[in-house]
Amino acid sequence: MDYNAFTGGIEPGGLRNKNEIRILICYLLSSVDVPLSKTDILNIIQDNGLANYFEVTDSLAELVEKGNLVISGENNDLYSVSQTGRLIAKQLDKDLPPVVRDKAVAAAIRLLAKTKRERENKVEIIKTERGYNVTCHISGGKMDLMNFTLHVPDLYQANMVKNNFHQSPEDVYRMLLALVTNDREMAAGILGAKLKPAQK
Repeated sequence: MDYNAFTGGIEPGGLRNKNEIRILICYLLSSVDVPLSKTDILNIIQDNGLANYFEVTDSLAELVEKGNLVISGENNDLYSVSQTGRLIAKQLDKDLPPVVRDKAVAAAIRLLAKTKRERENKVEIIKTERGYNVTCHISGGKMDLMNFTLHVPDLYQANMVKNNFHQSPEDVYRMLLALVTNDREMAAGILGAKLKPAQK
């Protein structure tokens, strides 16, 4: 194997060949089949130690230049795979180590699920004289199933509430419903499921 790419930040099994990195990007975008931002692509690949930051950035530019990727979005910040890019992914995906393919696609699916939760369950942070009001909306499709507002003293805590809420808005809804209906069995079940990983 010709290792012709920078190796900084790459975990064992990651990609050290520029051609493989280009294949990975095409495979990733072809697999998830939705446009992703440069930040999303870099996060997916870097968080899993699959390739070097600079090599991914260079590969994105080269793929766009060759017509394998298409840029779209209001700020031209979204990348999607073209038909030729799909052919590259389809013909050459066997050249990538299975663990690399699996990690990349799993990370992309988690990212898309997170984006969907945040889009459907909005959080508003409003500054007040004494801190911040954080209003969380739990979506039921075209209407809110529930919304609630918490007051916190600083922006750090406001963002912590927002991030934790977005981790699992459905559990927040079920817990609040259990509390207001005095369904202790449901509340205990939710808490028990949440505490299990911490007890390992």
